[in-house]
Amino acid sequence: MAEPMYQTLLLFGAPGAGKGTQGKILGQIPGFFHLSCGEMFRSLDIHSELGQIFYEYSSRGELVPDDVTVKMWAENIRAQTILSLYKPHDDLLILDGIPRNVEQAKLMEKYIKVLGIVHLVCRDKEAMVKRLRRRALKENRVDDAKEEVIRNRWRVYEQDTEPVLNHYRSDLIHEVDAVGSPASVLQHVLEVVVPIQDTHFNNPIDGSETGPVKA
Repeated sequence: MAEPMYQTLLLFGAPGAGKGTQGKILGQIPGFFHLSCGEMFRSLDIHSELGQIFYEYSSRGELVPDDVTVKMWAENIRAQTILSLYKPHDDLLILDGIPRNVEQAKLMEKYIKVLGIVHLVCRDKEAMVKRLRRRALKENRVDDAKEEVIRNRWRVYEQDTEPVLNHYRSDLIHEVDAVGSPASVLQHVLEVVVPIQDTHFNNPIDGSETGPVKA
């Protein structure tokens, strides 16, 4: 018998939109389990087979291939369930930073059932660039504060990640204004995710009737 798919909410948004901040806050609420792609890579055992593959690519400054990234993610989330940190029958999985492109979205279809997508929107790119520079300087990440680095991250997002939204049905996507205080943005995010959590709470194995892929 096939294992139930992970009932999932996706956080999407351009660099600086606040995906990580909102994901961490939601992850503190019972019934949600947050996993970011960045945290997954940082927690990787560098001595494992997948860790060695990751190191091989990252040491050359190259992106890890999509199939390897998804395999790393699958092993990580499986480990979280074994440790009972994530309980798939009780918790909604919240992902940010993955899937990063359409190919990853396709590869993840056998693992996750997407119940909803929170798209954090900021149409003022210059405001986001300033936010990212301030954040990088505050966290003493001087290289990340360089404007050319920030603008390149935006280009990569627009080219590779934004098209992922077209992979999913439009009724799954909920736009939330990313401009404002974290608490204000959270308020609007909760307006989206609370009804989805209620549905999952009452039907934890199957989740809602929505499916992940556009017909």
